[in-house]
Amino acid sequence: MDFDLLKEWFTLDNIMKVIAEYRSFGPLPGILLPMIEAFLPFLPLVIFVMANANAFGLWFGFLFSWIGASAGAYLVFLLVRRFGQRKFLRFLKRNSKVQKLMAWVERHGFGPLFLLLCFPFTPSAVVNIVAGLSKISMFQYMLAVLTGKMVMIFTMSFVGYDIRSLITQPLRTALVGVVIVVLWLVGKQIEKRFNHNIEIERQNG
Repeated sequence: MDFDLLKEWFTLDNIMKVIAEYRSFGPLPGILLPMIEAFLPFLPLVIFVMANANAFGLWFGFLFSWIGASAGAYLVFLLVRRFGQRKFLRFLKRNSKVQKLMAWVERHGFGPLFLLLCFPFTPSAVVNIVAGLSKISMFQYMLAVLTGKMVMIFTMSFVGYDIRSLITQPLRTALVGVVIVVLWLVGKQIEKRFNHNIEIERQNG
């Protein structure tokens, strides 16, 4: 790969052209890309959200990303709930860590799920699967997904909705970097706290 050529292409004007072309397809890719990420979690959700915010503006970009990410997460939950007893998913249910998480979700319901889904760096794919295997009600999980994803998607949209200023204003870029690191650290602390509480409950029987 010619990195010099790639570096020359990666200019502010070219980025804005890509965003303009992306907008010409309408809201469909803005909804579908975050939805697909729920099934393929290695895809960069943060890039999709930032692209939506830049292509459609902060509010419409947030709305399309929120609809797509929430619908995708809930579809994964429903599919796991429907097919979780089948042989190809049964091995997950037998995993001791998954069993602990399922028990935790069933006991505590909405609160922990909402907090986990608020942060962009927690493994939401794992949360969707564990919730689907658990006995939490569909309404409870739908509520957790809608509210948790709302916080997460709006945060990412607000942080990255103006790519031009990220490039032309180094101070704002540094602030965005700090916000991302803080979100990552807080998310990891919450995840660690939940795992610790699960272990204590297991030890106490």
